[in-house]
Amino acid sequence: MDETMEDKLLGSGKECITDLKGRVWIESKKLWRVTTPAIITRVASFGILVVTQSFIGHIGETDLAAYAIIQIILVRFVNGILLGMSSALETLCGQAFGAGHNHMMGIYLQRSWLVLFATATILLPFFIFTASILRHIGQEEELSAVAGNISIWFIPVMYSFVFSMTMQMYLQAQRKNFIIGWLSSVSFVAHLILSWLFVYKLNLGIPGAMGAMIISLWSVVIGEFIYVFGGWCPETWSGFSKHAFTAIWPVVKLSVSSGVMLCLQLWYNAVLVLLAGYMKNATIAISAFSICLNINAWELMISLGFFTGACVRVANELGSGDAEAAKFAIKVNLCTSLSIGVIFSVLFFIFGHSLAYLFTSSTEVAKVVSSLAGLLATSVLLNSVQPVLSGVAIGGGWQSVVAYVNLGCYYIIGVPIGVLLGYVAKLDVKGIWIGMICGVALQTVMLIWITWRTDWDAQVENASRRLNREEFEWHHQMTVAAALPLIRSWSSVTEFFLVPYTSASTSLLIIVIAIVLRSHRDDTWDRVDMFSTIDLESIFWSVLPYTEVFN
Repeated sequence: MDETMEDKLLGSGKECITDLKGRVWIESKKLWRVTTPAIITRVASFGILVVTQSFIGHIGETDLAAYAIIQIILVRFVNGILLGMSSALETLCGQAFGAGHNHMMGIYLQRSWLVLFATATILLPFFIFTASILRHIGQEEELSAVAGNISIWFIPVMYSFVFSMTMQMYLQAQRKNFIIGWLSSVSFVAHLILSWLFVYKLNLGIPGAMGAMIISLWSVVIGEFIYVFGGWCPETWSGFSKHAFTAIWPVVKLSVSSGVMLCLQLWYNAVLVLLAGYMKNATIAISAFSICLNINAWELMISLGFFTGACVRVANELGSGDAEAAKFAIKVNLCTSLSIGVIFSVLFFIFGHSLAYLFTSSTEVAKVVSSLAGLLATSVLLNSVQPVLSGVAIGGGWQSVVAYVNLGCYYIIGVPIGVLLGYVAKLDVKGIWIGMICGVALQTVMLIWITWRTDWDAQVENASRRLNREEFEWHHQMTVAAALPLIRSWSSVTEFFLVPYTSASTSLLIIVIAIVLRSHRDDTWDRVDMFSTIDLESIFWSVLPYTEVFN
């Protein structure tokens, strides 16, 4: 463990605050500094999708249902993968920033770009062959055809997610997310104006609504590029680096575990919409169900702001070596999010009956939406707890555990209950929604138990070990790069002396030096235990660059 990390673990230089109110106030300020821009960003970004749905919904019922299928099934399928895999960046950047390893954050960002861009390209056929896919899974012919036309417009949207998600997490980790909130707010206002102009004034229909959405989303990405590349992140961005192409596999593994966790959660709604599509009046069922899901999801963006706050605050405190501060941050975050959830739940219970007319002029669709108002209010309340606990998991780096919880609660409990109530008990859309609530409620209970049972001191050690390994490998790469020109310039002089020893003596000497340095760094100078504490894998990767240099 390096000296900086040791100082942070000992808590040097930190002010001791014994007053509970003072501690809550200080933690709340740290929390809101992260969550406020995150809430604005998520509400505005998702609001662009909801506003587009609202404009398309007034074009026609079939167009509304087709857009709902693409946005809730296909886009959430892709968005779940990309958001989940990019959330690994929250773990890495959050812990690196907390430990003061700022130079690694730009490299992590570039690695995430590589992983997510490749992933998005692999997912491209889903947008191209949407109509055929929907027909093969039993959706109506007319609905599938319209959905196939709309899906092509979402290809630029998907690639905008690759850069916007990663740069947002990169900036949030270093507490520079105010720029994200500002850009998102401006783009949301611009989207309202462009949608009104293209759809109502120029009568461009669906192409006008989708074109306005593409322009709005990419304007945010361009603004973030300008901010990052323009010199406003000097400590964490030093330009493109070839080191981004190294050690990609650990990022992929963490990204996959993060992706599975969030995909299982986001795909759950997609499965429910598919179930609604098999009902008698599929167009009405999908339209009503999607309106409720989007209202629920739009409010969920506030809770996802606290999800981001939990990711950043927990990762920062674990990176700085303070387990108690991480636990206290979780408590403050949960209480704040739950308080806001109660307020919104009451509001939706009172005014939920009149929300449908914002999205459609169909009385039949509005009637179905009104019947779901009470269930919608219950979902809003559950949404205030579950995302925060998922954020804690990402901040701590134990996403794979939550992935199993999501799988069991959503697909083994929630979906079967929804099918039984919706089709067997003849509750239709209401039965599917009750099944969703059962799955989310069980998931929330499980996450509370896991968070309560977590050994946070062990999480601090895991974060420290991960950061030290990354730092050690980075310094080795930099040392090799700096040493190569010098060694090559002296190659003609030293060749006669070095050649006989490169294959044996030099390698043995380097291994001994690496063992001693490793033992010294880990404070294991007890000679009896020195060789029992050697991390052979780390020594192998540490020695390899030097043997290449001498060879």
